[in-house]
Formats: sequence, structure tokens, C-alpha cells
Amino acid sequence: MSLNLTENKSIYRRVLKIAVPMMIQNGISQIVNLLDNFMIGRVGTNSLSGVAIANQMMFVFFLMTFGATAGSGIFTAQYYGKKDWEGVRITFRFKLVTSIVLSVLACFIFFFGATFLVSRYLQGEGDPADAAETLKIGVQYLHVMIISLIPIGICQAYAGTLRDIGQTKVPLIASACAIVVNFVGNLLLIYGYLGLPALGALGAAIATVISRFVELGVLVIYVATHKEQCPFIVGAFRHFHIPGKLAGKIIVKATPLLLNETFWSLGITVLNQSYSYRSLDAVAAIQIEATIYNVMMVAFVAMGEAVGILIGQILGSGQIKEAKDNAFRMIFFTVFFGLVFGVLMTIASPFYPLIYDTTDNIRHLATWLIVINGVLMPFYAFTHASYFIIRSGGKTFITMIFDSGFVWLLSVPFAYCLSRYTSMPVLWMVAAVQALELIKCLSAGFFVKSGIWAKNIT
Repeated sequence: MSLNLTENKSIYRRVLKIAVPMMIQNGISQIVNLLDNFMIGRVGTNSLSGVAIANQMMFVFFLMTFGATAGSGIFTAQYYGKKDWEGVRITFRFKLVTSIVLSVLACFIFFFGATFLVSRYLQGEGDPADAAETLKIGVQYLHVMIISLIPIGICQAYAGTLRDIGQTKVPLIASACAIVVNFVGNLLLIYGYLGLPALGALGAAIATVISRFVELGVLVIYVATHKEQCPFIVGAFRHFHIPGKLAGKIIVKATPLLLNETFWSLGITVLNQSYSYRSLDAVAAIQIEATIYNVMMVAFVAMGEAVGILIGQILGSGQIKEAKDNAFRMIFFTVFFGLVFGVLMTIASPFYPLIYDTTDNIRHLATWLIVINGVLMPFYAFTHASYFIIRSGGKTFITMIFDSGFVWLLSVPFAYCLSRYTSMPVLWMVAAVQALELIKCLSAGFFVKSGIWAKNIT
């Protein structure tokens, strides 16, 4: 099979039609997150660190709901490929139920366990007074964010279904509305403009909660008023019947994805905790690096998701050979975007940390963390696209081993040993751990080339 990117241009146009609105949505969202972090960072390093730690907990929750809805999404894309709207409707109901259950569970965990969870990141070397203030800020921020959990879960169900049927512009509009509200709210509540109280990190949390309700409102209103474009909503709430046989099939496919996203995100938080064990400065430096990385990665992340959706639709229509033939073309198309934005990220590395009101040591750490991840971005793009291709055919157990299994079997033990049993500087620790991505690329290429993922499961 040729990997010449001039071949089969129609498949690239189809990918970009799905991916571009997702890129814009994620890009706007991440740019505003960057501005959020900049605004919080201007309040002080402790505020930046406290919010960063709390957002690690939110990161785990977000990926848990993503994993739960993604399992149903495999079926949604394939049902849409065969124009079976009743199947799409049932998977939408399943997404709603699982998202709400997970949201309620997370509310209890974050409410009662916030102090314990945030304190796990404050075990490294540093000023005890700074650690105490960071703990207080992190717990307050997380307690306010609890209010947003159920809206986030329901948004995942609506937005995920719309993306799976190719309507990526609507989640973009909803996200853009939420972003505007969030940004204005941050300006008013972090610094106390227009006579409002200056609440710092707490104000950022309140603005975020309000924005989540706005996003949910836009999605619900659009779907309810556009039944021709969204036939799945007709009768969706008349009853919540989900056929037992189909529910069993979804659970079999969704459970590994739920576990994967949960364990993968937990693995990333453990990795960051290992880095913070060496130095509390690493918490702030990682947050600075993460904000620019999240902006630069939007292209290959959107491409990977679009590839998974399109491959799922092709498989659902019964075109198994076409799906196999286009798999590596789509992967290398995604890698191209990863390479471009990785170069841009590396170029920006000396300048971006300068906008933060923090110490020179934290800026130095952040600069080199940005370089490390910029260099490795094409490899992240390769594994990301491979993950979605393997998942599109329902091979969710393999994706779990490939993704979270890799983190827990290799990355986490390696980072733990380096942080506890060596004196290796934190930058070298991060570089050594992240370089393991090269091994993951090899396994990803093997799984995609094998073709065992190319199945019609509907």
C-alpha cells in the first residue's frame, strides 16, 4: 500500500471535514485555557500550582466520561454508517445514563476526598507555607468545580453523539459560547473588575462552572430544535429502553475504554506526582508546559478523533478493505500535523514561560519541558491516530493494553524508581520517561498493520 499523500484525496477531504471544526473548537478552548492559566499565574505561583493540581483531578473525571461515552460512540458511528437511527438513539441513551452515573460518583469523591487528593502532590521539597497555601487553593477550587460535573457528563453525551454522526460544527458553536462566558467571567472574578470581588483562583472556578451550563444549554436547545438534522432525539426521552443484548455488547466494548481512560489519566497524575516528589517547582513548570502543549496538540488530537469516526463509518457500511487500505494514509496525515506543531512548540519554548510571574528556576524547567514534548509530538500523533483506528473496530481491550497498560507497566514504575531511588534531575526524568513513547509507536504500528481491528460490529 502506498503512503503517498497525493493519493485518494477524497479520503483526506472527508477527514478534514470532520477534523477542522474539532480543531477550531479545541484550539479556541485551549487558547482560552492558556489565558486562564496566565491570569491565574499573575495572581501567584501558589494559585497556579493549586489550580493545576485540582485540574489533574478534573482531567481524570473528564477522561472517565470520555471513555464511557466513547465505547457507545463506536456503535454510534457504525450505526450512522448504515443509517440506523434507532441504533444511534439507543447509544445516545446509554451515553446519558453512564455519564450521569459517573458524574454523581465523582461528586462524592471530590467532595469528601479533595484534601487527601491535592495533598498527594505536595510531598516534595519546598516551603511548607507555600505547600499549605497551595493545598487550600486547590481544595477550594475543586469543591466549586464539583457543580460542573453533571453538566460536563451530559455535554459529553450530546457532543459525542453529534460528532459521531459527523455534525462537528454544533459542538464547536457550543464550546465557543462557553469559552466567551468563561473568559469574561475570569476577567471579572479573578481580578474583580466592574466592582466585583477579586476572588483569584476561586473566581476562575466559578466562571468555569457557569460556562459549562452555557455549553450544555446550547447543545440541548440545538438538538431539540433541529430534529431533521438530529433524528436520534425524536423519542429519545419517551422511554429509556435499551435492549439487553445491545446493552451487553456496548458494555463489553465500553468497559475496557472506561477503564483505559481512567487508568491512563490516573497514570499521568501519578507520573506528575513522581516529578513533583523531586521538586514542588515541577508542579508549576508542568502546568506552564501543559498549557502551550494543549494548544499545539489540537491539530493531531482532532485528526486522530476524526480518523476514528471516519474509519468507524466505513466499517459500519461494510467496506472493510477500504478501511484497511486507508489506515496508514490517515496515520501519516495525522503525523504531518504533529510534526508542524511540534516544530512551532519548540521554537516558542524560550519565550512562552516569560509571560508568567514566577521564578527563573520554574521558567527554566518549563522551557525544557516544552522542548521535550515538542520533539516527541510527531510520535504522540502516530500513537494517537493508531489508538482511534484500533478502537473504531471495537478492539477496545487491545486499546486498553496498548494505552493505559503501557503507562502502568512501563512509564509509572520507571518514573517512580527514578524519583525515589536516583538523584536524576527532574528534566532528565521527564525526558527518559517520555522517550518510552518510541516503544509505544512500534507496538501501534504492529497492531494497525495486522488488520485485526477491521470489524463491523453492528
